[in-house]
Parts: sequence; structure tokens; C-alpha cells
Amino acid sequence: MKQLNIYIMLVFVMFVWGANLPILKYLVSVVPPVTLTAFRILTAGLVVLVILWQMKLLRKPTKQEWKYILLGALTNVVAHHYFLNMGLAITSGTHGGLILGTGPMLTAISAAFILKYSPTRIQWLGLVLGLSGVSVSILVGGGESSGANLGDFYVFLAILAQVLSYMVVSKAARTLDPRLLTAYMMMIGSIVLIVISFVQEPGGVYAFSETTPFFWGLFIISAIVCTAVGHLMYNYAVGKAGATKAAIFMNLNPIFSLLLSAIFLGEILNIRHFIGLILIVAGVMLGSGAAEDMWKKRKANMSST
Repeated sequence: MKQLNIYIMLVFVMFVWGANLPILKYLVSVVPPVTLTAFRILTAGLVVLVILWQMKLLRKPTKQEWKYILLGALTNVVAHHYFLNMGLAITSGTHGGLILGTGPMLTAISAAFILKYSPTRIQWLGLVLGLSGVSVSILVGGGESSGANLGDFYVFLAILAQVLSYMVVSKAARTLDPRLLTAYMMMIGSIVLIVISFVQEPGGVYAFSETTPFFWGLFIISAIVCTAVGHLMYNYAVGKAGATKAAIFMNLNPIFSLLLSAIFLGEILNIRHFIGLILIVAGVMLGSGAAEDMWKKRKANMSST
């Protein structure tokens, strides 16, 4: 029953992360994207700090940990959220969700190069399938404007920045609780984003004064539920279920993004989106190594019986 609760938790996290895409798409249409994400991440960081304070998990990082925190903040928070929100401002939620769905696959392949071991043939096949899925659903015969294509490129840069950040985060997490690491990165990253917003979007903060209660409701859901609570729950679930099983659940993220963007944003889905989704899910399963691990465990169980 306890394992079932972890799986339910992972499904919930994938749902709120998938829902966050159409929510952000709406929010950046009201408030300039960099200004929006700066104060959204600041809110999330403050909430995480309060939760960790209540859990008595707060502590001062060491000098070495601060180096990783700063690098993680610049990649995982500043670069990732900057390009994500800039991209969502000019592309669709469905495209954003599909591109972000390649994250686990790209993470596994990048880790192989950085850690200097060769990806398996199955992982290479997963990479080809995943990138083919993105190409089919977005690049081939879509008829989108050049602005939308630029938005897709920004979202792709966002996922690449996040992939690179995982290498930094994994080193910091050896001595620092991932939840505390997340809080520090959010706080530092949000401050950098606020500075960028003042330069790139002067006066953008005044757009908050012209918003509606509906906007603030979605802002709170995005900042607190999707980002703060979502990241804390995911880190906890990964520690209980393992990275491989958690990677499998990541396949639900683009599915929820696709469906919820169609429902709440009225975006039209066509056959290319579904073909791309199938290819991306297959690519993640193969490229992340989840399929290989499942097959090895099944063979081990069969041989032991």
C-alpha cells in the first residue's frame, strides 16, 4: 500500500506539472514572461523554505555547496525558466509540453557523455525516436509562424539548460538535501530573474496591478502547487521509488500537457501531435534506460524462479 501511495504521488506530480504548461501559457499573456516567472519562482522558493523550516531541514551550506547552488540556480532556474516562459509567450502549450517531454531522454544521453561512458544502442534508438517525435509534431508541415518556431526553439533551450543543471545538482545532492538545494536555487535564481526583468521588461511589474482574481488564483496554483509542492513531492518520491521508476512516470507529463492545453486553451490537436507523442514516449522509455532496466529485472526474476 505504501508503494501504491508513492505511485499515486508521482502521477499527481506529473498531472500538476502537465497542467502548469497551459497555466503558464495563460499567465504570460497577461504579465510579461520574465517578470512573471521571476516573481512566480520567488513565491515558490519562499513556500519551500517555510515548509523545510517547519520540517527542521534548514541549514547553512558549505563553501563548496554554495558553488554548486549558484551554478544550479543559473542553469536550472534562470536559464531554464527564462527560455521556457519566453518560448511559451510565442508558441503553443501543446508544442511546449511535447518538447519538455524529451527531458528524461536527453538527461540520460547527456549524462553518458559527461560521465564518459558510451550510450547503448537502445539509448541511441531512444534518442532518434524522441527527436523524431519532436520533428513530426512540430517541425514537419505545421504551418506555424516564424514566431512560433522561435518559441519552440526557446523551449528546447529551456530543456537543454535543465538537462545540464542535473549534472550540477547531482553533485551537490551528495552532501545537501535535494529539497533544501531546490529552495536555495529558487531563491537565488528568482533574484537574478528579477534583475533581468527590470532590464528587459521595464515597468513590467506594474502589469500585476491590472490583473484579475482569476489570474492570481492560477498564479498561486502554478507557484505553490505545481512548482513548490510539486518539486518537494517529486524529490521525495524519487528517493522512495528510485530514479528509474520515476523516469517511467515522466512519460505522463507530455500526455497531460497535450490534453490540458487542448481542453483549457482550446488548442487544436491533430494526428501529428499524437504520432509525435507516441515517438517521444517510446524515446523516453528507451533513451532513459528505463526499458532496459525493466527487461533486465524481468529476466532476473524469470531465472530465479
